[in-house]
Amino acid sequence: MTMPERFLIVSLGSIGRRHLRNLRMLRPDALIAVWRQSTPVASGETIDGADFLFSTLQQAIEFGPAAAILAGPASTHLPIAIKLAQAGIHLFIEKPVADRLDGLTELLDFCRQRQLVLMVGYNLRFLPSLNEAKRIVESGSIGDVLSVRAEVGQYLPDWRPAADYRTGVSAQSALGGGALLELSHDIDYLCWIFGMPDRVTARGGRYSRLEIDVEDTAEILLEYDAPARLVSLHLDMIQRAPIRRCRFIGSEGTVVWDSIGDRIEFYRASQGSWETMNQFALTDRNRMYLDELEHFLACVASGAVPLTSGEDGRNVLVMVHAARLAMAGGTSVGLEELAQCAA
Repeated sequence: MTMPERFLIVSLGSIGRRHLRNLRMLRPDALIAVWRQSTPVASGETIDGADFLFSTLQQAIEFGPAAAILAGPASTHLPIAIKLAQAGIHLFIEKPVADRLDGLTELLDFCRQRQLVLMVGYNLRFLPSLNEAKRIVESGSIGDVLSVRAEVGQYLPDWRPAADYRTGVSAQSALGGGALLELSHDIDYLCWIFGMPDRVTARGGRYSRLEIDVEDTAEILLEYDAPARLVSLHLDMIQRAPIRRCRFIGSEGTVVWDSIGDRIEFYRASQGSWETMNQFALTDRNRMYLDELEHFLACVASGAVPLTSGEDGRNVLVMVHAARLAMAGGTSVGLEELAQCAA
């Protein structure tokens, strides 16, 4: 008789609950356990979709999961991931992979040596409209990409209206909050498309009256030398009208990707007109989370390197660290300094 698969979910915030629902949908016969870090487990308490509810990490490890999904605050990711990896457990870590670079290289090296999958939850890579925009850019249809303007913003209290934003992860430095880490999806997809830049310049800080101890706004410039390209990225947690958009400006045209509208606007200089592409829109936005989780499970089964690897997660942290150095020093951070950040 085949034993059922075993999985662990660490923390049950909004994204943890989404992963629990999706994992139960994809693996209806699996045994799924939840380790809830912050709230004590009451006697006889159950959680819909979970077979077990643990109150300690030791119980979670003794359960013997094949893989774990880490969905708690970024500040908890690294110490928990190290313990789980030492127990031979494959890892899916919600973005960002950690709140610091210290110790991350050691975790990645350990997982590589033990042939453990480590995937980071940058789910935008599983959005068909972004994949199509990337395909158009890389196909040369707009010529050489000379400049890029990306923007993401939404008013922090609107992220989870039922909760007090001041107590959430996003508002607290100690938990890995702030615009740079919380909105790092956009740093990830820019590096996915263009690779790591040669220089990073940034400005930012807390400009609103929100009761937070982290930056609510950041402007980042990424400079590339070969080929020459300037990429600008705006991140904020203060904008009342939500936006996530990227404009790719090429020598022969322009592509505008709109994540919220889930569409692409394509301008060809040869035709002198715009084309709207809606056929890649998802009717159910949960589909990209399902596709992301299916990809992770397939990598666990095959041993393949995931699309959003631990190294990709580290690259994002390098960019965040470089942006913070540039903000603090009022200068650009160059390639050699970036390499030192990653070491």
